[in-house]
Amino acid sequence: MGMRRDTRDRSIADPFAARLRAADRLLSPSARRVVRFIDRNRVTALASSASELAASIGTSDATVIRAVQAIGFEGLPELRQTLADTLERGSTPAHRMQRTIADVGESAGRAIAFVLKTHQQGIDALQSPEVHRAIAAAVSTLHRAERIVVFGVGPSAPLAHYLTILFGRNGRRARALDATGISLADQLLDLRDGDALLVLAYGRSYREAVVTFAEAKRLRLPIVLVTDSLDRKLASRADVVVPAPRGRADRVALHGTTLIALEAIVLGVAASDRERAVNTLERLNDLRDAVGGARTDRSE
Repeated sequence: MGMRRDTRDRSIADPFAARLRAADRLLSPSARRVVRFIDRNRVTALASSASELAASIGTSDATVIRAVQAIGFEGLPELRQTLADTLERGSTPAHRMQRTIADVGESAGRAIAFVLKTHQQGIDALQSPEVHRAIAAAVSTLHRAERIVVFGVGPSAPLAHYLTILFGRNGRRARALDATGISLADQLLDLRDGDALLVLAYGRSYREAVVTFAEAKRLRLPIVLVTDSLDRKLASRADVVVPAPRGRADRVALHGTTLIALEAIVLGVAASDRERAVNTLERLNDLRDAVGGARTDRSE
């Protein structure tokens, strides 16, 4: 009884996975490759056309459409809606951890393998042409800004601060928006003409993200959104959306892929003005020398 209820619950929570399991044995090898790619790269699938998916998988547009129909969808629009609904429903961190632990059992080795495999799949997703284009567009948008403002709250706040350090070392003025509740209002007061926002936001829209988007739009500031959910309320208001998957749906979130995408953006911005980046790092080393009393040629 418990096993049947668990299977039913998982089918309700993830209808795409349920359809995939039901049809898997009947799929052709090419169709199976398409739907498994979509399953591993759901955020990318939400943002991609049939031709973009085909290019990422190495197949044809027609094969993508036939594969989607083979597991019971009328076409890509219905598939995208199902994926978006699944991501928007979400679940609590405790539930996601429970599902992840159920997958790996009481085995540290399997847990390690799970993390490494998840990150490898995330890296594979970042290699797709559409994500490459999104990262390049993010670099172009941020490069033109007088100051880069990084929004990240909760677990993303340390990432936001880390990025401001990296941008600062490359000669870029940067600051973090990391407050929650009414404290965020004081930070938003500092937004000004010439800023560009780099927003780290996941899951459903939450008040801090919505208000930050609204204020940025009021000031006509460009917005780069890095996300794993493509919440339509936020994505539709961003100038650039960079999909950065944080792992399997309904499992514990892993930030490694997000960090890789962010460091690619930072290095791209540095490469856009190499002289400024190198000069700033040389000045950093001079200041370290003065503070530490000895030359410190470090690679950190």
